[in-house]
Amino acid sequence: MFVLSNFLVAVARILDIALTLYMWIIIGRAVISWVNPDPYNPIVRFLHSATEPVLSPIRRRLPLFFGGIDFSPILVILAIIFLQSFLVQTLIQMARQLAV
Repeated sequence: MFVLSNFLVAVARILDIALTLYMWIIIGRAVISWVNPDPYNPIVRFLHSATEPVLSPIRRRLPLFFGGIDFSPILVILAIIFLQSFLVQTLIQMARQLAV
């Protein structure tokens, strides 16, 4: 069972790193949106294409009553923090249980 335990720990670590990286990409997209970025810049295009599939469904369901402020990045970051706190920790605890 130690092989499955090590596998679960590895999956949890990769998931944690991927979620952290995506959170920083969303933060970068939010910071870039404060200025008037060049839409043909490769970095701006990457940030837009990497985050738009996640942000646009939230934007469609979220009302814009707050002066046009986009709260979808905040909701996605909160969801990422929840997944890191719940899913990653659950996988690590399952791995510890299997190692015993």
